[in-house]
Amino acid sequence: MVSYRNALVAAVRQELAEARGAARAVLAAAETARGEAQTRRRLVRDAYSTCLNQLAEARDTTRRDIQRRYQYETAKLAGNVRRLAALSATGAAGAPWRLWAPSEPERGSSPGLLRIGTLSLDESTPLPALVPLLDAAHLDLDGPAGIADGVITGLLLRALGSTRPGDVELTVYDPEALGGTLAAFAPLGVSFVGPGGLDAMLDEVVEHICRAHETVAPRSDPWRLVVLLADRDDLGKEQRAQLDRIARTGVACGVHLIARGLRLTDHPTVVRVHLREQTATCDVTGDLEIRLDEPPPAERVTAFCRATAERMRAGPPPAQLADLEPAAIWAESSAHELIAPIGDSTDGSLIDVPLGDDPPHALIGGPSGSGKTNLIYSWLAGLATRYGPAELALYLLDFKEGVSFARFVPGPRDPSWLPQVRLAGINVNGDREFGLAMLRHLGEELRTRAQAAKRVDASKLAELRAEDPTGTWPRIVAVIDEFQVLLGGRDAVADEAVALLEDLARRGRSQGIHLILASQDVSGIEALWGRSGLIGQFTLRIALPKARRILADNNLAAAVIPRHHAVVNTESGTAGANLIVRLPDAGDRHVWRTLQRRLWRMRPDGCEEPRLFDGDAVPRLPPSCRPAGPVPDAGTPVGSSPGAVLGERIDVAARPARLRLGRMPGRNLAVLGTRTDEACDVLAAAALSLAAQGPAHFSVVCLDQDAGRAAARLVAELPSAEWYDSVADLPLLDIPHYVLGYALDAGNDPAALRRLLTDGPEQRTHVLGWWRSVARLRDSLGGMGARLDPIGAWVALDVQGADLTPLYPQPGGPAWYPRNRRALFFDRAVHRTPEVIIPYEVNSDHT
Repeated sequence: MVSYRNALVAAVRQELAEARGAARAVLAAAETARGEAQTRRRLVRDAYSTCLNQLAEARDTTRRDIQRRYQYETAKLAGNVRRLAALSATGAAGAPWRLWAPSEPERGSSPGLLRIGTLSLDESTPLPALVPLLDAAHLDLDGPAGIADGVITGLLLRALGSTRPGDVELTVYDPEALGGTLAAFAPLGVSFVGPGGLDAMLDEVVEHICRAHETVAPRSDPWRLVVLLADRDDLGKEQRAQLDRIARTGVACGVHLIARGLRLTDHPTVVRVHLREQTATCDVTGDLEIRLDEPPPAERVTAFCRATAERMRAGPPPAQLADLEPAAIWAESSAHELIAPIGDSTDGSLIDVPLGDDPPHALIGGPSGSGKTNLIYSWLAGLATRYGPAELALYLLDFKEGVSFARFVPGPRDPSWLPQVRLAGINVNGDREFGLAMLRHLGEELRTRAQAAKRVDASKLAELRAEDPTGTWPRIVAVIDEFQVLLGGRDAVADEAVALLEDLARRGRSQGIHLILASQDVSGIEALWGRSGLIGQFTLRIALPKARRILADNNLAAAVIPRHHAVVNTESGTAGANLIVRLPDAGDRHVWRTLQRRLWRMRPDGCEEPRLFDGDAVPRLPPSCRPAGPVPDAGTPVGSSPGAVLGERIDVAARPARLRLGRMPGRNLAVLGTRTDEACDVLAAAALSLAAQGPAHFSVVCLDQDAGRAAARLVAELPSAEWYDSVADLPLLDIPHYVLGYALDAGNDPAALRRLLTDGPEQRTHVLGWWRSVARLRDSLGGMGARLDPIGAWVALDVQGADLTPLYPQPGGPAWYPRNRRALFFDRAVHRTPEVIIPYEVNSDHT
């Protein structure tokens, strides 16, 4: 029993021990799990706290970013709106009253918006609150009458101050105050309508709109502002119907309503403004509140109206040169004609002057100081801004002593030029030959165009002419100022010039060539009246103040027009066809230079620099006519006829005058005259140009002390040259040999000189000599009975034409009167008549 009990106790103890062990194990596991759970809870709480902090930081960062972007976008939008407002309401239309001053719009610009107050967006600078009116809307104002009247006064002052005087006509219906509300505007000729005049006023405005609808041409009438001031809306049925018609159709015809107390009909052109004491709302700005501007000071309104009334009585100011510019540069085609304004009429509208088939040519006249040059500048500005270089070519010639056309070509201070100018001649009063050369060039151009037109198939000619009468050529406008200088005198130059002018005037219109002749001398104009075939082609007449013989004898308009005006007549000056033009000031160099540089920068690729002929300038020997590089080898082929350059030809192209020196009798040159410097330049130019063409030897014989320095300089520059004291000691060479003789009439061996002149050319030895007179040349060749055949070419400096008779094939000698830095060149093998040349400046120390 005891053992059993002991065994039972032991078993129980064993089981209890196992149970306690298991319990302790479970407890330990639970404690572990509890610790892990607590750890996880702590981690979750920490993570949650961190997440909250991160979310709060992200929220704050995002909020700050959104606020920053909002402020940036708001400021940017406000800036854009402010800039747009500044562009939409410029000058008097949008300036605050403390800075307000009247401002005229640019010609051709559209009216803008008008300021009535400001808009506030947060804390940013207030924006101007603008409403449309002219060419855009009617305004319907409701609210306190006093506030509305102040707003209307400001609107009228801004509308009138931002337009030209007379551009706005004002009609006021004010039955209660009998016009007193807007009495300050009375000096402007306001039409005030009393209580019984509403019907007539509405009917008249409707009729005006009907007439405007019937007009096809663009509207040129002033805007009409009709202000309706009423305390109550008690219009009759017919009055309401007329008012509704005006509201629906008036804006398109320049008629605008500003109504207070009368509700206008609903229409897209009606803008409603709801007024309170100091604020307002508007259809244009939506729910944004407008803080109204204070009414303009009464004294400012009165002063403006009086000043404007004075300007209206005086008429609009003359157009400016910028007013002659079109909306788009070089957008016009010259296919059918040239049309450009030269000024404006007394009402401010530009006056266009045509050149085409009718009228084809123009005649301008006016005494000295009447503005002839200014008129030409204005005309050229109008043409040059409308027609590009592919449509228009200008040839400009000024025979008076001045540089009127020099501004159109590159100069030392301004490299720009007018792209349409092909040629400009200045200071040519002593060089009538250049005017003749230009007419010859135009005559050749006329023949070229006429021949090209003949080659076109006859069936296609009419169609091509209809599409483009000038073909692919630009129209040519040739301006000759003081043209009577060219036609004056009884000589071959005048005769040929008249013949060329008659041909160009008669046939030029069909080929797009137009002439503009101008003169300040009555005798010059009268020179044309004796040539009916010529004067009849100049149907466009422009007469400046006090001009005579430009218009018909019974047309006295030029005698009564004031200064800075001109009479434009397209019917040969007949009375009844006059247009009075006010000319702008086109002589301002800064204004013209600005315009010209703008056109110059627009010039197309390949637009060549124009040719300038300045009668007072001495051309320099071109670098191509000077020897450069190594001395030519004696074995280098030369060719049969080297050409000696003697000077520049008076021609449209700046070409040198050349003397061919072949192996033929008489191929020698005589320079005649006492002007040492010019004689030395002619010989130097000839020698240097010959040296530049190939191997040659030069023998210099100088028998005049004054020419010694120039001769020595020439010897130093020539590749192969020697100095001799006499023509008797010259060598015989196998290459071209040129003997340069200075003052050969002073030589002591005339027999050797005669042999050299006679036999030398066939052996490729040519004499280029200077003799101080024809008589001395004859003495060198054997005296009075000697033949001058060895001299095949000559250049005469200060030698009278009659003295050249022995060297000239026609009796009496050439018609030549010596001029400074001009020479007469005759080559018996080439010329029928001699030509005038300009000796090159070879060395600048004596000129």
